[in-house]
Amino acid sequence: MKQIPDRDASHDLAGAVEQACRAERALNIAAGRTKDFLGNRPDVDCQLLDISGHTGILQYDPSELILRARAGTRLAEIEELLADHGQMLPFEPPHFGPAATLGGCVAAGLSGPRRAYTGAVRDFVLGVTIINGNGEILSFGGQVMKNVAGYDVSRLMVGSMGTLAVILDVSLKVLPLPQLEKTRVLECGSENAIETMCALCGSCRPPYPVSATCYYGEQLYVRLSSTENAVQTAIEKIGGEGLEHDQRFWQEVREQRHAFFESSMNFWRLSMPPATPYRLSAGSLIEWGGAQRWLKSDAAVDVRTQIEVGHATLFRRSSDAQDHASSQQIFHPLSAELMQIHRRLKQSFDPHGLFNKGRMFRDL
Repeated sequence: MKQIPDRDASHDLAGAVEQACRAERALNIAAGRTKDFLGNRPDVDCQLLDISGHTGILQYDPSELILRARAGTRLAEIEELLADHGQMLPFEPPHFGPAATLGGCVAAGLSGPRRAYTGAVRDFVLGVTIINGNGEILSFGGQVMKNVAGYDVSRLMVGSMGTLAVILDVSLKVLPLPQLEKTRVLECGSENAIETMCALCGSCRPPYPVSATCYYGEQLYVRLSSTENAVQTAIEKIGGEGLEHDQRFWQEVREQRHAFFESSMNFWRLSMPPATPYRLSAGSLIEWGGAQRWLKSDAAVDVRTQIEVGHATLFRRSSDAQDHASSQQIFHPLSAELMQIHRRLKQSFDPHGLFNKGRMFRDL
């Protein structure tokens, strides 16, 4: 299946970048703008480069599990098309609004509840077409996993927050929908929540078909996804209670509409080894078998001083912090060596410093 939109749209965007380059004018790349809250705010002098109109499914081959679409294409449209063919985006990306786009999904690099068991966004990106800081249209990667030419460059765009290039289109690997999904709810104290999640996800032989875990309020939610026989067998061994409207529950967790996120405080996203002991306050929610932990805290607290391993991102700032500049870094500070790599990448892709200046780190 192919839909070939107007090719001139890509060249119009490239022309806008080239003009900005000549004028030495910084650009703020945006489309659906559902993730504007993430990262530092753009400089007031930045000019908006809106790619929301750069849409269309360029190629979709259900038999090959490959989809290629333009960056402004809405995630909802892509997911509806895939569902019609019994397929899905394996990393279950959060939308944070109906206008969420494929380009924003890749640029933010965010994955949903399925990430720890199926893979992250970068694991399924096969190739990208981009505009670099000189206004040149470049293509990297291929349309099959075996084609590794430029594959790492494609992955560099994932989580780059638009600081390296304008993403024009993305090729993705998709997967079939599971035959059956069921969620079990286990009563579980905080002292053994991590141990229970790790046991369910790794140490059992054969392993259970776990596709999501969430611990909150002394309850452990475990989603099972596989064939009907495998899911029913796992339910018999795991026990617990069934969860009514379980699809809605996981969507609320993914989209941060769960009751836990109904707060005006800062929300921190902690990434750490799954087996790291539970040492956080009661204001926390744990996903990904222990690897992702959400913590809400007072605006004056720097959570990074409280964790020994992993890294912390100030994912959402409190309502108070929205009105004034925060001295805290949004993303976890990098070592001098890693920051040097970031600077070299920025220089290679965006030598004039046009794109989303300071969105990730204020001096980059």
